[in-house]
Amino acid sequence: MLTPDKQLSAEQSRQVAETIREEIARRRISRQALAEQAKLSLSTLEKVLGGRRPFTLATTVRLEQALGVSLRKGQDAAPAAAVNGDVSPDGLGAYSRRSVAWLEDVYVTLRPSFGDKEAIYAYRTEIAWDPTVSSLVFREGERLDAAYAQFGEVAVPNQSGHIYLVTNRHGQHRLITVSRPRISGEMYGIITTLLAGRGSMLTPIAAPIAFLPVKSVASPTLGRISPDDANYPLYREHLRRTTDEPFAVFLPG
Repeated sequence: MLTPDKQLSAEQSRQVAETIREEIARRRISRQALAEQAKLSLSTLEKVLGGRRPFTLATTVRLEQALGVSLRKGQDAAPAAAVNGDVSPDGLGAYSRRSVAWLEDVYVTLRPSFGDKEAIYAYRTEIAWDPTVSSLVFREGERLDAAYAQFGEVAVPNQSGHIYLVTNRHGQHRLITVSRPRISGEMYGIITTLLAGRGSMLTPIAAPIAFLPVKSVASPTLGRISPDDANYPLYREHLRRTTDEPFAVFLPG
């Protein structure tokens, strides 16, 4: 058994370094950010990843805790309990953090404007892992109607091949069902929510919705996007793709 300051073998160090590089690329994080999360110096991280210094058990454990994955294999692997917090509840799909890391991103979210049939409503949605609930969560921001910004859990079941963004506030639900991301990261589907009318009147409504990685839009604009906005043709194209391809089907009454 390894002691905390014992060095890993050259082969173990190579495997650990390869896994870490994969995680960095998958999550699109910098080495500096990882070093800070693991409470290591950037110099130490650079040396072990570059093969100029072998990994010690202590360094490996810190990196495992920062990434939420087991980096070692065989008899020196961390106990399963160390990563049990990185598996979501069964009701959300029992997915591991590593298996859904590709979903963690900031998205420009598009849907038709409920108040103006020619306009598109655009706002920001962030999807990230929350260790306190052991699952992906989403949070909306930069909405014109900030009081209605939503946040909730993300379900990723294997069976349907779709992703569900679920808001549940005192039994009142809002559900977004989208496809898994395309190669370039976009997701398309349906939002089902309630439309606020006069007074306290609420009416069920469904509409197409699209999520675009914010980095894929050169100069994103948010809010109520009218036809004279520079991004309107791009946004309209993505919303139409939802039903044209189709990623979602709306049946006539």
